[in-house]
Amino acid sequence: MPVLLGFLIPIAAFSFGLGLTLPLLSMERLYFLQDTPSLLQVISGLYEDGEVSIAGLVFVFSVFLPALKILVLGISALHRSSSKWLTTLSYLGKWSMMDVMLVALVIFAAKTSGLASAQVLPGLWFYAAATLSTAVAAFMVGRRAK
Repeated sequence: MPVLLGFLIPIAAFSFGLGLTLPLLSMERLYFLQDTPSLLQVISGLYEDGEVSIAGLVFVFSVFLPALKILVLGISALHRSSSKWLTTLSYLGKWSMMDVMLVALVIFAAKTSGLASAQVLPGLWFYAAATLSTAVAAFMVGRRAK
């Protein structure tokens, strides 16, 4: 089990980085205009459009807390008997939410004008892979501590 955990945490970190920077979806408007924003571009776009509070919420819950969770997960995997890290990991797991990022995508898509069609791109898949691998690794760390 430690070998699998040793793969899951780096995979989560790598997938998370790609999920932040690669395009999440492709939105075609009027058959010739196309937008392919990454999560960081969505946050930047919300901020530039004056939606500072939404941009801040999306950043905290979709970037900062998941990154902190991956960091704490790595630390708690190294310190087997530290209940402090496991408590912190449990607390962070409740606050790093992918659904906030998806709500921001809907808001971003709604702000685009014209008829639009959307297609999922690799950024969303990498973000989902990071979420799943982090959840599995957190489960393994918690189970190993018991």
